[in-house]
Amino acid sequence: MTSPERQPLLHDLSVTLAAPTVVLSGPDGDLDAAAPGAAVQGLFHADVRAVSLLRVTLRPDVGAVDGAAVTDSGRPTDSDEGWLPVVAVMNATDGPGRSRFVGLAQALGDPVPDPTVRVDRQRTITPGLLTELLTVRSTATTPAHLAVRVEVAGDLVTLEHAKAGLAPRPPLGPTGELPSGDGVLYWGDKGVAVTVSAPGSVVDVERSTLTWTLTVKPGENVDLHLAVEVSDTAAVVTAAGPRPTWQRPEVTADDRRLPALVAQSLDDLHSLRMAMAASPGDTFLAAGVPWFFTLFGRDSLWAARMLLPLGTDLALGTLRTLASQQGTRTDPATEEEPGKILHEVRRGVFDDGMGLVLPPVYYGTVDATPLWICLLHDAWRWGLPAADIEPLLPALKAALGWIDAAAQAGAGFLSYIDHSGTGLSNQGWKDSGDAARFADGRLAQAPLALAEVQGYAYEAALAGAVLLDAFGLPDGARWRTFAADLADRFRNRFWVSDQHGPYPAMALDGSGRPVDSVTSNMGHLLATGILNADETATVAARLAAPEMSDAYGLRTMSSQSGGFGPLRYHCGTVWPHDTAIAVTGLARTGHHEAAARLIEGILDAAPAFDYRLPELWGGDACMDTPAPVPYPAACRPQAWSAASAIALMTALTGLEPDVPAGRLHLRPTGPLPVGALTVAGLSVAGERLDINFASDGRIESVSAPAGLIVEEHTAPHS
Repeated sequence: MTSPERQPLLHDLSVTLAAPTVVLSGPDGDLDAAAPGAAVQGLFHADVRAVSLLRVTLRPDVGAVDGAAVTDSGRPTDSDEGWLPVVAVMNATDGPGRSRFVGLAQALGDPVPDPTVRVDRQRTITPGLLTELLTVRSTATTPAHLAVRVEVAGDLVTLEHAKAGLAPRPPLGPTGELPSGDGVLYWGDKGVAVTVSAPGSVVDVERSTLTWTLTVKPGENVDLHLAVEVSDTAAVVTAAGPRPTWQRPEVTADDRRLPALVAQSLDDLHSLRMAMAASPGDTFLAAGVPWFFTLFGRDSLWAARMLLPLGTDLALGTLRTLASQQGTRTDPATEEEPGKILHEVRRGVFDDGMGLVLPPVYYGTVDATPLWICLLHDAWRWGLPAADIEPLLPALKAALGWIDAAAQAGAGFLSYIDHSGTGLSNQGWKDSGDAARFADGRLAQAPLALAEVQGYAYEAALAGAVLLDAFGLPDGARWRTFAADLADRFRNRFWVSDQHGPYPAMALDGSGRPVDSVTSNMGHLLATGILNADETATVAARLAAPEMSDAYGLRTMSSQSGGFGPLRYHCGTVWPHDTAIAVTGLARTGHHEAAARLIEGILDAAPAFDYRLPELWGGDACMDTPAPVPYPAACRPQAWSAASAIALMTALTGLEPDVPAGRLHLRPTGPLPVGALTVAGLSVAGERLDINFASDGRIESVSAPAGLIVEEHTAPHS
């Protein structure tokens, strides 16, 4: 992990994206990586900062000739004197890949208190292209004479340079302007080429500026166009195809926050769609902006799993992409092992300058492999055709083989250790260096066997057995035995007690001792099946206790545990995906009051972030702060955070399809925390599904695909 003192803050940035391109700017729309505290601002494309400076300034006329401020040569003056910033008053997202900014030109217009000249910026991002429409609007009583200048430059540093909080490098000098007379600047290096065009502007190559001079008459608008195009022949990721990757449902609820959250989340997920340059037809979700804007095994798998109610295409693309790079050999430097699913992919070595050095393809994750199997199985149950499953069966067998080998190497449990000394010291989803702590706050020492990973392995073993049986392959019985034995070992080794009673420890440390802090890891166990009914009820009660759930969602660590801090990355904050996984398990096992409490926490938090859920936020109690405290370096948007909106919606419906068996299970959850709910346009086996619930949780109507038998189950009481 990068030192938090150096890592740039993100919470107040404007983010506009269309993978693999993203712009991180200030609230005025400008970006300047050289400004204090702004080291991460810029236009990034495939992990390279193509533009580090994009600033719009204005200057009133000085001796105007036909409305233009001029020098003796007739060209606009371009000294720095007299140029004024546009004063920001509004910025907002405007749909996938679009943002809007409104600013005031306070030095222009009538000498009255009300602003009479303003500048609107409409920013649009498509993969490899930024376009901006600058509109100067005047309601002044006399013509406004002004010059509009755009300063633009790029340093082409890698993402980790910005993540470390380092100052931008000197910008590459523009290499000229096109002879056509239209304003064009361009620069490039090592396969990256950047072209900036501003029709009608005058270029100053030495200063790297584009300037328009104009007169805006009373009641008129003048439009100026700017475009930045990036090409990158060395990129390992590329844009997803234009075809929609999932169905977009129509959601209505008495609590209007849920539809708003789903709508914004789907916009963000659309912009996070990405593919590998080597297999552009297979779409997955980039993990998050800006630090994780690439393929991440665990993150992409969880996000695809949460989005299965909208279709199986994303799951298939994710499964194929990861299977194509499944481990085939043992390499401690990359943590590659036969059958293992990778952790992340970068364009080059990732070096954060603080000791973390990762190879371009890095396999340091203990949970992606069982999660890959779980996604394959779930996609099959949601209707992924057998013809798409069959080519992935060799990868399934290899992944099961890795689980077996890992369990044997870990004395019956899946564990991890950083073999290289420069990789991730923690290789579960809580991967910060201080994430694994005992109840007294002491750090646990590797190799670590995480509780939730044993649950994933249990679920994957049973899922693998079902798939092997279904496709006529051997060893199904063997994997059911593996799962049963793992559950017994888990029950004997992981359960501990404190003054409030028993609970599963977070992990076992290198000497086999339970790491006994009370954490959200236990919430991941609920939906895996590794717990019996009594154990499930015990875990549900621990999650519902105030020390875990009185924040805006589920805390990663109990507020009573040593090492807790409301802004510690994995030791007290709230992560929406973590909360959604727990909610899924709570709802599926009949603990609906606990699930509802956590859902309400997320819905309470969502408006504070304009419904674009960040990676995480502070774990302060709701009674202590009127809104969630932002974690200042949190990625936003983040794939599994956005996908959590769909997971929460699915948990409310109690929907569990089993297309191979011809069944569609619905488990009403009792009174819904969002009131009456209608979800229209879900997708099962490629066909439309609509469900309507009354506020008390009763199913009022279901329109299901032909051939599926709908089975309504009476929900157990919490």
